Amino acid sequence: MRALWIDLQRSLLLALERLADRLRPQPPTAPHLIVGHAGEREALFELRRRGYIIVAQRWKTPKFRGDLDLIAWHQDWLCFIEVKTRSERDTIAPPETAVDRDKQKVLRRLARVYIRSFPKERQNEIAVRFDIISVYLLKAGPQFELFQGAFGW
Repeated sequence: MRALWIDLQRSLLLALERLADRLRPQPPTAPHLIVGHAGEREALFELRRRGYIIVAQRWKTPKFRGDLDLIAWHQDWLCFIEVKTRSERDTIAPPETAVDRDKQKVLRRLARVYIRSFPKERQNEIAVRFDIISVYLLKAGPQFELFQGAFGW
């Protein structure tokens, strides 16, 4: 029943986005950004189906450059989730390989800033995990590969 409710929410959101696109003209967006945003939306609903509670999307801070694609609670873990999207499968360089050491460093820095928003006495008690979800936007429908605990602090 929960999965049906999430699927209904996803369908409604897609219909509203299509309607908004028709009603208000928007400046042209780069194709890779369109694919990336679509992948983040699909990942959000897939993670909800898997029991994640999403608390933030595209979280940014003025202190550093970059953003955290998704932040969610999964059981007792606070998860910082990087979404990597492709419109086709590539066996040579799967999307998760784009999260290299430099990207991991940026994500860790942003996660530290986010955690500082919690009360000081709770900050050290929070179990943190960095996940990566690869999203493939295929004609047959989206496919996902989730890497829980893909890298650590």
